Amino acid sequence: MEEHQEGAQEEQFEKKEELIRVTGMYKDWFLDYASYVILERAVPAIEDGFKPVQRRIMHSMKDLDDGRYNKVANIVGHTMQYHPHGDASIGDAMVQIGQKDLLIDTQGNWGNILTGDRAAAPRYIEARLSKFALEVLYSPKLTEWQLSYDGRKNEPVNLPVKFPLLLAQGAEGIAVGLSTRVLPHNFHELIEASILHLRGKKFKLFPDFPTGGVADISNYNDGLRGGKVRVRAKISQLDKNTLVINEIPYGTTTTSLIDSILKANDKGKIKIKKIEDNTAAEVEILIHLPSSISPDKTIDALFAFTQCENSISPLGCVIIDHKPIFLGVSEILRRSTDHTLELLKRELEIKLNELEEQWHFASLERIFIENRVYREIEEEETWEGVIRAIDEGLKPFTKHLKREVTEEDIIRLTEIRIKRISKFDIDKAQQKIEALEGEIAQVKHHLDNIVDFAVDYFKKLKKDYGQDRERKTELRIFDDIEATKVVIRNTKLYVNRKEGFVGTSLKKEEYVTDCSDIDDVICFTADGTMMVTKVDSKTFIGKDIIHVAIFKKKDKRTIYNMIYRDGKGGNVYVKRFAVTSITRDREYDLTQGKKDSKVLYFSANPNGEAEVVTVFLRQVGSIRKVKFDLDFAEVLIKGRNVKGNIVTKYSVKRIELKEEGVSTLKPRRIWFDETVKRLNVDERGELLGEFRGEDRLLVITQDGVAKTIKPELTTRFDEEMVVLEKWVKDKPISAIYWEPEKERYYVKRFLIENPDKEEKFISEHPDSFLEVISTDYYPVAEVVYTKPKGKERRENDEINLEEFISVKGIKALGNQLTTEKVNQINLLDPIPYEGQNEDEEDTEDETDSEKDITAEDIKSGEIKKVDKKSSSDGQPSLFDE
Repeated sequence: MEEHQEGAQEEQFEKKEELIRVTGMYKDWFLDYASYVILERAVPAIEDGFKPVQRRIMHSMKDLDDGRYNKVANIVGHTMQYHPHGDASIGDAMVQIGQKDLLIDTQGNWGNILTGDRAAAPRYIEARLSKFALEVLYSPKLTEWQLSYDGRKNEPVNLPVKFPLLLAQGAEGIAVGLSTRVLPHNFHELIEASILHLRGKKFKLFPDFPTGGVADISNYNDGLRGGKVRVRAKISQLDKNTLVINEIPYGTTTTSLIDSILKANDKGKIKIKKIEDNTAAEVEILIHLPSSISPDKTIDALFAFTQCENSISPLGCVIIDHKPIFLGVSEILRRSTDHTLELLKRELEIKLNELEEQWHFASLERIFIENRVYREIEEEETWEGVIRAIDEGLKPFTKHLKREVTEEDIIRLTEIRIKRISKFDIDKAQQKIEALEGEIAQVKHHLDNIVDFAVDYFKKLKKDYGQDRERKTELRIFDDIEATKVVIRNTKLYVNRKEGFVGTSLKKEEYVTDCSDIDDVICFTADGTMMVTKVDSKTFIGKDIIHVAIFKKKDKRTIYNMIYRDGKGGNVYVKRFAVTSITRDREYDLTQGKKDSKVLYFSANPNGEAEVVTVFLRQVGSIRKVKFDLDFAEVLIKGRNVKGNIVTKYSVKRIELKEEGVSTLKPRRIWFDETVKRLNVDERGELLGEFRGEDRLLVITQDGVAKTIKPELTTRFDEEMVVLEKWVKDKPISAIYWEPEKERYYVKRFLIENPDKEEKFISEHPDSFLEVISTDYYPVAEVVYTKPKGKERRENDEINLEEFISVKGIKALGNQLTTEKVNQINLLDPIPYEGQNEDEEDTEDETDSEKDITAEDIKSGEIKKVDKKSSSDGQPSLFDE
C-alpha cells in the first residue's frame, strides 16, 4: 500500500516538473531596464544638459515661481507629480543643483562642498529660480511637451536652454554598461568659446573646479574616454614647521583629505605632529611638522601618498536621438552653441510673427474705426450678414496689408467696445503702428544677422551674470614625484651577513640603515652575485653578504668598485660599474660565472669616488713583486656585465685600502624648469650651473628675504621668488627698496653672512617693498623722477650702484637714493666685469652631466697602457708582474 502511494506521488511530481526557459524574458527585461537607466536616469541630454530628474525639478520650480522663496519640501512634493521616484532622490538632486550656485537661488543650510557636510532637511531650506535660470532655461512657446508618467500633466521633453549648461555644471552618472563624467568648466571661458565658435574660430576648453586647487590638463584629451586630469591641493609653507592647505582637489572634502593624511602618517609614509581643520567658508587645514622634517619633502609626500593629489578620468557621454553617444567637450560646446543659435532664431521668428499680427490688427482696427466701417452693420439682421458687410466695407482700404483679412479678424473687430471706438485717437493709433514697424524692422535685422545677435546675447550673459565667476582652478603642468624619494624612512633595516638574510625583523643582527616599506634593497654577496628585492621582514639573499644598501632607480652617480677572482685559481679582474635598472628578485652574476669565483675587494661610492688600494700577492715561485698599488681612477666605468681588466694572474693574498678617493664624475649640471618650478637634471628649462657637493643656490623673494639652499631636486619654489642662481660667496647683492617710515628709496649692497640662515634685508615695516634686486658685480640703475607741478621734470639719472655704496652688513639700512620724488626705477645693463670667478666660468658644452673622467696619463713602470678593445677579454693584462 505504501509503495503504491509513493509511486503515485513521484508520478504527480513528474507531471508538475516543467522546463521553463527564461532566456528570452531575461534578454528583453534586462534590455528594457538598461535602456531606462541610460535614457531616463543617469545620462544627461545634449539639448539641455539635464538628466530627467533635474529637468523635472527645474520645470516644477517654474510652475511654482512667483519671485519668492519656496520650501524645498514643497518643490520636491510638486516635482513628484512628474517624477516617478521618491522624495529622497529628488531632494538630493536638487541640493546638488543648488550647490553649483548657478540655477537656484538658495536660502538656509544647503551643505558645504568643501567639508562634505550635508544640507539641512528639505522642510528647513528654501529655494527659488535664479535670474540666470529665468533668462536661459525657459521659453514655453519653443518647448516640446509630453505627458507625465501618469498622464495627468504635461512636462517638457527638453528645456530650451540657451547656454552650454552641461559643461558649466558638469555631470556624473553610472548607468548599466556605461557611465558619464563631464567635468565642470568656467562660465567666462564657455562664453568666450561659444563666441569664437560662432565666428568660425578655434577654441580650447579646460575644466575649472568649484573647490579650486591646481590641475594638470596636459592629458585632458578634450574630455574624451582615455583622458586624465591630475588635480592637487594648494599647499603652501606657513612657517618652517607648518604647512597650510587653502584649496582642495575636486572630488574630495576636507574630511576625506584629513583622513587620508592621518592614514599616511599611521602607515609611516609621512610624519606629522598634528593637524588642524579651520575650514568654514574657505578651506584652511594646518599641518604641523616635527622640527626634523623637511617641509618640501612633506609636500611631495602629501601628493604621493594622500588625497592631496587625485587623478580624474573624464568620460563625455550624452543622449542624442535617444542613444548614448561619446563626445568631447569641444563637440558638446559646438552642438550647444549651434542649438542656442537655433533657439534664438526661432524666438525671433515667433516674435516677428507676433509683431506682424499686432501690426495687422492695429492697421485693421484703424481702418475699421477711421472709415466707420462699423456703420455698415446697422441694417444687417443676421450674423452672416454682419460678417459680410464688414468684409465688403474693409476691402477698399486693405490693399497695403501684408495678408488677407480672415473671418477671425472680422470677428475680433466686432468685439471692440463702443467706449474704445468713441475715444479712438488716430494719432496714437498711428504711433503704435509705427512703433510696431520699428520693432519688426529690428527683429528682421537680427534675423538677417543672427550670428552677431547670438554673439551679443552671450556678451550680455557674461556682463549680467559673470560677476565673481572667475577661474578658481590654477592650470599647471605637474612634476612627477617618485614615492621612494619622499617617503619617510621610519623602519630599520638589518642584515645577517654570514647566513645571508636581510629584513626589518632581524633586530638582533647588524643595523644597516633606515628604510620604508616601499624601498628596494640592493645586496652583493662574496661569490659575485647581486640582487635587488623589496624591503620585507626577512628575505634570504645568499650567504656571505658583503654590501647592503637602499637601491635608487636610474642612479648613475653611485659607482661600484670591484676586484674579483675568476674561478678557483683564475685571473684576478677589476671593474667599475653603475646599476641603473634591474629586474627585482633576479640574481645577477657580476663575475664570469665560473664556479668558486670570489670577490676580493668591493666598495660602493655614492659620488663616483675612486680610491687607491694596495694588492698583496702570495709569495709563489719566482714572483718578483708581491705588493703594488691599484688606482681605480684609471679604470673606465662600464656596464655591470663586462668582464673587467686583468689585475694579476697570480694568487692574491689580500687587498687593503691605501688612499680615499675623490669623485671621478663631473659636477652635476642642474636646470630650473619655470613651468613646474622645480630643479631637475634632465635639461628642462634654464641651466643654473654645475654643482659640487658644497655648492649652494641663492634664493631671493619679492618680500626681501635672502637665503642659500642645497640644490636638492625635491625643493619647491613659489611665485614670490625673484632670484634663483648659483651662489658665489664673495659676489655682492645690490638692492633698492622703499622705506615707508622715512618715505625714501634706499640702496644697499651686502653679502650672505650666514648661508644656513634665512634673513630679511629690507625694512620689517609691512609697507616696505623691494623695488630692484641685482646680483651683478657692477649693476646700473636708471632713476626716473616725477614731474613737479609748474616745473620741468628733472632728467633721468644713471647710477652705478657699486660706486654709490660700498658693501655693508645684511642688516644695514643702506644709503638714501635721492630726496626727489621718484616715478620709477629701471635696472639697466651692468658694466662688464673682467675678473670672473672660476665658479662662474662658462661650462663646457657637454650634454652628459655624468660623463666619466679617467686619468689621461697612465702610470709608467708596472702599469702599462691598455687597448680598450682588448681589455674586456683580459688580453693583454693591465698589470705586468
